Amino acid sequence: MKKNNLIVFDIDDTLTKSENQHQQSYVDAMLHFGISEINKNWKTYKNMTDSYILKKNYEANFKKDFNNSFIPEFEIKMAELFLALPKTKEISGAGKVVDFFMRETDYAICFATGSLLKPALIKLEQANINFVPNLVEASNSFYTREEIVSSAIQKAKTYFSVNKFENIISVGDGIWDLRTAKNLGIHFLGIRDKNLKDFQEENIKSHISDWTNFDFNKIQTQLEII
Repeated sequence: MKKNNLIVFDIDDTLTKSENQHQQSYVDAMLHFGISEINKNWKTYKNMTDSYILKKNYEANFKKDFNNSFIPEFEIKMAELFLALPKTKEISGAGKVVDFFMRETDYAICFATGSLLKPALIKLEQANINFVPNLVEASNSFYTREEIVSSAIQKAKTYFSVNKFENIISVGDGIWDLRTAKNLGIHFLGIRDKNLKDFQEENIKSHISDWTNFDFNKIQTQLEII
């Protein structure tokens, strides 16, 4: 089936129950490399990405400019620490929804995460979520969510041989996901209730608590997609 539209999935707490494991392995990796004073108030950061938060804490601790060449070494350690934690499970119904889009609709899928890449791939594998590695974009080379989502969209265009998707829906659980979608001028579906108040304050059009009662026709109507 030709893919005329696109779904861009966030990963942590959108498809996988991995936020706690992610934060623990991320913080422990920073501690391993001597970054001992860590600002864990994540919402205070301009960009909610592993690379940006690592950069800010690195510079605050070592009083020197951050170099991206450090990211691969840090990523390997974080992945090692992540693998030592309890395995990631899917958000209930997530795997079925991903399969639904791929097999039964004209929506292509890709993944855009503020995580570093290796831990992101581990989460998807452990949760048994169907994915193509080339369609996963992470924060290794980008500091902003907008750059990550834009790159994921471009990867999807290349992979599915599409010049332009008619509709693009970004799916995420964080207020930063909604703001990124707004900044890029694409549709947004919010999932889970932990940030529902924030979503509502920004006049979200479509929201679901989880994937178990997923009604795509209703969502398309709410997003005014014909």
